[in-house]
Amino acid sequence: MSRILVTGSTDGLGRAAAVSLMSAGHDVVVHARNRERAAGLEPLVERGARIVVGDFTERDAVRRIAAELNGAEPLDAVVHNAGVWSGPAVMPVNIVAPYLLTALLHEPRRLVYLSSSSHFNGRPSLAGIDWRGESAGSYADSKLFVTTLAAAVARLRPGTVSNAVDPGWVPTKMGGPGAPDDLELGHRTQEWLVTSDEPQALTSGGYWYHRQRRQPHPAVNDEEFQELLVQTLAEETGTAL
Repeated sequence: MSRILVTGSTDGLGRAAAVSLMSAGHDVVVHARNRERAAGLEPLVERGARIVVGDFTERDAVRRIAAELNGAEPLDAVVHNAGVWSGPAVMPVNIVAPYLLTALLHEPRRLVYLSSSSHFNGRPSLAGIDWRGESAGSYADSKLFVTTLAAAVARLRPGTVSNAVDPGWVPTKMGGPGAPDDLELGHRTQEWLVTSDEPQALTSGGYWYHRQRRQPHPAVNDEEFQELLVQTLAEETGTAL
């Protein structure tokens, strides 16, 4: 049994992953943005899930969640699932919060970051990025950055298994009811990467789609770009990786 945090687990892929992991016997920590959203997780809490609450647009909330988790039983894995599609919260939620949790949590052994095929349309440039969410951000850019973060963590922390997953365009609140991909397959790869002892699941630095490792945007494995991203986020947040 592993202890696994799934961020953004009130609905969609995050909730599906949390439910599936619990059904498999794992100790799951679920996350909600606020108390109102947390109420919807009560059925999972009644089944034994622990819950943390905090808005990922607020850095102090992310720090508080990290401190709360560090004061409890150690985590074995984190699925960085929380994400938004558009608006000013894109950069704070999709890349700054995962970076801060990665930097602050007492190094779980396995990390999964939710990417997207949209990351191929991201620009490998950090010029003019609004990390604080004072204006709308680019979803594609945010997913390129978080995919790059996953690869950087794999390189910088050789004892950690760190991967990015493209769940596909699935029918969630974000994806819309007409999304053509398989919702079930959309969360299975994350679960496999944080729990399986199969040799492939123990490899690090990959970009995965439905348990198949694929080539990401070339910038993802560019060590110079990785270093620039990590350094920029460290300076922006005042927190080194």
